[in-house]
Amino acid sequence: MAKTEQADFDASAPAALADGEGRTGGWRFTRLSLFWRTFFLLAILLLGSILAWLQTLRSLEFEPRALQTAQQLASQVNLSRAALIHADGIARISLIKTMKDEEGLRIVPREPTDQFSLLDNDALSRRVAVDMTERLGKGTVVASMVNDQPGLWVSFVIDGDEYWLQTDQNRVSIAGGATWMIWLFVAAALSLAGAALIAGLINRPLKELSFAASRVREGNFSASQLDEHVNTSEIREVNIGFNRMAQKLAKVEQDRAVMLAGISHDLRTPLARLRLETEMSVAEESARAYMVADINQLDAIIDKFLDYARPDRVALAPVVLGDVVDACVYSLQKLPDVRIKIDMQDDLLVLADEVELGRVLSNLLENARRYGKSVHTGIAMIDIAAIARDKWVLIKVRDHGIGVGVEQLHQLTQPFYRGEAARTAANGAGLGLAIVEKTIQRMGGSFKLANSTSGGLSAQIRLQRATRL
Repeated sequence: MAKTEQADFDASAPAALADGEGRTGGWRFTRLSLFWRTFFLLAILLLGSILAWLQTLRSLEFEPRALQTAQQLASQVNLSRAALIHADGIARISLIKTMKDEEGLRIVPREPTDQFSLLDNDALSRRVAVDMTERLGKGTVVASMVNDQPGLWVSFVIDGDEYWLQTDQNRVSIAGGATWMIWLFVAAALSLAGAALIAGLINRPLKELSFAASRVREGNFSASQLDEHVNTSEIREVNIGFNRMAQKLAKVEQDRAVMLAGISHDLRTPLARLRLETEMSVAEESARAYMVADINQLDAIIDKFLDYARPDRVALAPVVLGDVVDACVYSLQKLPDVRIKIDMQDDLLVLADEVELGRVLSNLLENARRYGKSVHTGIAMIDIAAIARDKWVLIKVRDHGIGVGVEQLHQLTQPFYRGEAARTAANGAGLGLAIVEKTIQRMGGSFKLANSTSGGLSAQIRLQRATRL
């Protein structure tokens, strides 16, 4: 194979044929399934609700906690001041010691040189400081540190002398700690587990429906039945409707195959009689030859109908691709208007039906022989190539004709469609490429037509690779 042809095969075949498991595009890894979309939406909703409730509880706690803390501190200051005012010197010393040992309250004189930091660590601390100032007077100072000693410090006056009352700073703190974090983690974990469970329950019927629809698309109607006894009424109605639809489609497909096979079979008898009568009754040799050719063409069209009406099930087995190709090109190589070039490994194995694969390649070769002749030489130059890619084998059958319009490429595999006259000069049923595509799909592969970059039409096939016979 020429360098340009090899480049064309390598560039076009994987991209054109890759789909399903062989898809090479990166977008499939970035798109989320419906399950994960539902899960993430539910998770965001539940986690957002938890955070909203947490903020609400803290907001509801904030005002009462600030008022309660300010009231308790003001009461401690007022009681301490009253006790010290009404105690004599000896009792005052004993009282201060008792308050420190029993209640954790420390009272020290306030000096003009004291260095302190106001209590404004957070919103709760600032609110407590404001309430304390309102309760004890404008000169009250609420500090979080005095002379580098942390604590909750409150200034007050006894008989003109200023004092500091020091108590535990934990009295003014927003609720939190390890307990809150543990419960928040437990709530988040339960929410995520619930979101996964709900998403699974919601998407399970849809997943089953998607699987059944894929079986119907592949023609496997027997494996597409859904449960008609589920508890949810809406899902039960959908399943019943889908099952009835699948049954009707199976009946239509069966009737279609029987009808095509019956019509095609019944036409064989009168055609055979016509051919016999033509050969016996028509004296002129040229006229007889034309009539026999027309009858042969009708017989070939009937064969196409029979091929198209074949059942969708085929038995797949490892097949030596080279042997099938050699059998298909044997008769064509003797024709004067055909040149065939083969480029493939001798040991390539594909998972296919050998007879069906032979029909496919013969159909493609005949199509290339008829419609892919060079406009300059009148000879059909046909290239057959195959390479192995991972677990797939990519096959290309290419001619060097004038190709097909881009707008017609996707229509060539439609049943009964005929392309432009330049490529479809012969009369046919328009089923050849439709049969090829249908047969390849039955064997678990894919089929695509493309115009070669260096001219001509390229038929690209992807089949499963077999490891051994």
